[in-house]
Amino acid sequence: MAMAALRREGRRFAAPLISSQPMTAIRSSLIAEEQTPLGLRSISTQVVRNRMKSVKNIQKITKAMKMVAASKLRAIQTGAENSRGLWQPFTALLGDVPSVDVKKNVIVTISSDKGLCGGINSTSVKISKAIHKLTAGPEKETKYVILGEKAKAQLIRDSRKDIELSITELQKNPLNYTQVSVLADDILKNVEYDALRIVFNKFHSVVSFIPTMSTVLSPEVVEKEAESGGKLGELDSYEIEGGETKGEILQNLAEFQFSCVLFNAILENACSEQGARMSAMDSSSRNAGEMLDRLTLTYNRTRQASITTELIEIISGASALEG
Repeated sequence: MAMAALRREGRRFAAPLISSQPMTAIRSSLIAEEQTPLGLRSISTQVVRNRMKSVKNIQKITKAMKMVAASKLRAIQTGAENSRGLWQPFTALLGDVPSVDVKKNVIVTISSDKGLCGGINSTSVKISKAIHKLTAGPEKETKYVILGEKAKAQLIRDSRKDIELSITELQKNPLNYTQVSVLADDILKNVEYDALRIVFNKFHSVVSFIPTMSTVLSPEVVEKEAESGGKLGELDSYEIEGGETKGEILQNLAEFQFSCVLFNAILENACSEQGARMSAMDSSSRNAGEMLDRLTLTYNRTRQASITTELIEIISGASALEG
């Protein structure tokens, strides 16, 4: 609602600057107005008043959007901080190995569905493209899984054939872990992967966020890395109890790890989105205030000039009658 009103006021503000008439017609109309000073003065002050009204309306909208973003940020931030405890044990057990070299990579890019939040979505897309370039090769396959409308709009331009799955309107309703686990299960059923690389913006503060990538390996790659004595070599030191095999346990751990990391990534990105929107709306409100000051000064100068001109004309007329 607020975004629609903002667009409407923007069009209203830009209307006096845009005309379907050719430049020659506009120039001739300006010359005609110069020949009638009173008409020109009344039109110019009216235009400035309309612009001042539009800027005031835009400033009200941006201030309201900043307050809404602040309230949403407070609601999401607690959940994001609590969700960090879900994926940290997996990092200690299975590790986070971004440099692992595999054949099938799936880049899960998380973005927002709405704009007016600075460059947060462009950052995620740039990092995703860089990872795609690094993991591409003659015998390798890299696909995208996109969460959010803004990343989809940017990646679909030049990477349409690499998009495996696209999901939007995630933030329409508050998400919980159950919903995200169902979403993660749908992603795992629709893609084949050796490594899932989740790209998101980690919330640091209202004015800053950290572009982050988390890596979730498939059970086969985890087992291979553990056998080769790499960074996952300590996995064999744990004892397995129960009737499940090592492969089944790794399969369950990989699915649970992906759902936990995805849940935290969505919440962290949502916090970053609201913080970036607060900063963007605050900057917009300040810019609107500065523009309003300039328009007020222009309006007062124009009004004073018209009053001075009218006084001169009255005095000149009275002097001519007396003479």
